[in-house]
Amino acid sequence: MTINKILLCSGILLASLGNVAVGQTTTSKYDQHEVFGPLFYPANGNEYRSASGAPGHKYWQNRADYTINVVLDTATHRVDGSVAITYKNNSPDKLGFLWLQLDQNIYKEDSRGAATSVVTGGRFANRSFTEGYKIKSVSVAINGKKTNVKYSVTDTRLQLILPEDLKADGGVAKVYVDYAYEVPQYGTDRTGRLKTRYGWVYEIAQWYPRMEVYDDILGWNSIPYQGAAEFYLEYGDFDYTITAPAGMVVVGSGALVNEAQVLTPKQLAQLAKARNSEQTVMIKDSAEVAAAKPGTGMLSWHFQCKNARDISWAASTAFIWDAARINLPSGKKTLAQSVYPVESIQSSNGWQRSTEYVKGCIEYYSKQWFEYSYPVATNVAGIVGGMEYPGIVFCSYRSTGGSLWGVTDHEFGHNWFPMIVGSNERKYAWMDEGFNTFINDGSTQAFNKGEYYQKPQGQSMGRAMSGDPIMSTPDVIQSSYLGIAAYYKPAMGLGILRDYILGKERFDYAFRTYINRWAFKHPTPWDFFRTMENVGGEDLSWFWRGWYLNSWKLDQAVKDVKYVSNDPAKGALITIENLDQMVLPVVLAITDSKGKTDTVKLPAEIWQRGGSWTFKFDSDSRLTKIVIDPDKAFPDVDPSNNVWSGSSKKVAADVTATSVLNKYLQAIGGTDKIKAIKDQTLTATGSIQGTDIKMTKKIKSPDKYLLDVFIPMMNVHASKLVINGDSISAVQMGNPVPLDDAAKKHVKATMTLIPEIEYLKKTADLQLSQNIVTDEDGKDNYVITVTEDDETTTELYYDVTTGLLNKKISRNGDQITGVIETSNYKEVNGVKFPYLLINTISGQKIDFKVDELKINSGLSDADFK
Repeated sequence: MTINKILLCSGILLASLGNVAVGQTTTSKYDQHEVFGPLFYPANGNEYRSASGAPGHKYWQNRADYTINVVLDTATHRVDGSVAITYKNNSPDKLGFLWLQLDQNIYKEDSRGAATSVVTGGRFANRSFTEGYKIKSVSVAINGKKTNVKYSVTDTRLQLILPEDLKADGGVAKVYVDYAYEVPQYGTDRTGRLKTRYGWVYEIAQWYPRMEVYDDILGWNSIPYQGAAEFYLEYGDFDYTITAPAGMVVVGSGALVNEAQVLTPKQLAQLAKARNSEQTVMIKDSAEVAAAKPGTGMLSWHFQCKNARDISWAASTAFIWDAARINLPSGKKTLAQSVYPVESIQSSNGWQRSTEYVKGCIEYYSKQWFEYSYPVATNVAGIVGGMEYPGIVFCSYRSTGGSLWGVTDHEFGHNWFPMIVGSNERKYAWMDEGFNTFINDGSTQAFNKGEYYQKPQGQSMGRAMSGDPIMSTPDVIQSSYLGIAAYYKPAMGLGILRDYILGKERFDYAFRTYINRWAFKHPTPWDFFRTMENVGGEDLSWFWRGWYLNSWKLDQAVKDVKYVSNDPAKGALITIENLDQMVLPVVLAITDSKGKTDTVKLPAEIWQRGGSWTFKFDSDSRLTKIVIDPDKAFPDVDPSNNVWSGSSKKVAADVTATSVLNKYLQAIGGTDKIKAIKDQTLTATGSIQGTDIKMTKKIKSPDKYLLDVFIPMMNVHASKLVINGDSISAVQMGNPVPLDDAAKKHVKATMTLIPEIEYLKKTADLQLSQNIVTDEDGKDNYVITVTEDDETTTELYYDVTTGLLNKKISRNGDQITGVIETSNYKEVNGVKFPYLLINTISGQKIDFKVDELKINSGLSDADFK
């Protein structure tokens, strides 16, 4: 196993290392009958949900309106209060009981969420425990008669037995609950509190008993809250009051309706200015925060939020507060605002740009998809890395620059999915995370002329996407794969559907129709599929089946080229193949001997009759090159067979694998200087979707190695590999990666500073390709294939002119498991090392730029722990 296998990710990093432990995957045999099977939808349309994907003429959903009053006790970090829920049963069924969600109970030591968390923890695991909800009383009023009722609590759910059945088609019950709970310091990255220089920052969510959804699909949706799967909630109006110590700034979902009672005259004036300003206006600055004296007494902050599925809030004495106007397509105005502690201010691109980011993404989404529906959009800096609620989001106080844009943009994108389009996150994470990740790509392109935009690349995602199907319950998806199954793969699928199947105009119209049809309603996956097909005018069952319901892989290939009557002037007959079970359209760039390149686009339906297809290309000269997927948009598991070359440069007879390796070693400094290296420390920085990634690599001769990949925004080690003699350990996102003996042997044998030294000792089989490969930059390369065993190979690309290594491609069987491009060589202690390492991670290139590289710095054994 070579170093690039360790660096490649499945979600973030180290997926290929995990694959070694679980064995090899097998190639699926292509079967067009399964791909294009006629039976797809599990049920016909009905009066509740139309076969066209629209809500049926008798569609219904229940409603829950809330009045909440709570007090925040900062001495005990406790919320005490009461909620009154007006629940309207619009279903055709009478209800003898109700179910409510008690999400704070996940923080109890004996909760189901705690029991199902891996011992190594993770983003959604408890780091400490509370006693959960303390329910003081529960009562119900039906037909005006209020009585205490029988109820039972099971983990994160409360079942309430009604004194009489709640009538169908409009029956109303009022539910009253008095409760209290302790705010956890780290609440599964969704709620919590952060100690800062000028006081605690409270980010409060899942803070009141909430009605579970009763729908026409499952009846009561009573899946317990276990951490990873998010929420499914009814819509309604919220009227709530937060009573907190004077001196705190409180922000929440919806509109603050008693500004004059809680704000100073200066704050009121600045807020009025901000509502008419395109530029960020300071409401409360850092000097005011620093100079503030402890307040006396309590203040009550009164908010209202209309037609929402949830509400959240935040409070702190440490908040700096700024705001600006948001312009909506209808001509309406709303307010973008940010609150953050002084620790979040940076010299440039810190949280002082947050409101600019909020304004930019909401104006884009409102124009492109559906108008923003809340009076205020608030970004809160705190302990939560990134979490969304209606009209308010929580983002890491550490985020800066592209990382801050990325998390702000993503969390506010959720105000469309699932806040406006109310899908069931407990079952279908991809219907909010995937849709949101897709729209994030457009907003990032648009913001400030693409200041933070990085074009995603799908071609290297083939192996990474072979885990759990998209259509999996979030709680059963492995935590290391959730980023792909819920976010990246569904987003990539929508991009392919838009760019290569329906086209932008048809896709955008169909997607907007879906949003408009299901705004403030509860769609299922089938409602989405049906809408896109009916509005887009295509049977897409083959696409949904391959991309969403299964873990099928894509392998398109150019097989052969012949000429009509053996005459290139009469046209070419090009044969392509689909070698695995997934199908997609085929895009080919075809170049002839005159240097002309044409693009041919073939629909996915060419694969209806089998896995091989021949088509005629109207050439008038011999073809020199054919490339499938020239834009590298598709997740092909083996891109090497995507290219056909009619003529190629041949390697000279006196060039051998040994001579190529010796030329490389000489080019970087010579074997004597290389062998003089006793240890090396490398630190590098990259970013993905605006999130910075730090990489540290340490090597000490003869048998010590450390690779640590750290994500500062999340304060988490994405992956860590340590070799210390016979001891080898690997961790991904806090979870141990099991390694069998064969995997450990490969890792230990190949984790050397310059593996070419070992190759020359004949530790592996070396084969030099007889063809010189010209890369996209026009560089000619010798290609050596290193075979370590029956399954593990590495292709090494060495520049014909300079002798330097340009690229490594690792394979596990016939599948690519890692690609690293190396360039920008610099000399350290007489030896040249690449200072730019381009890795393709989750379909996106990460340019790791070396910050520091030290040789013979005296690393000790203690550095390898």
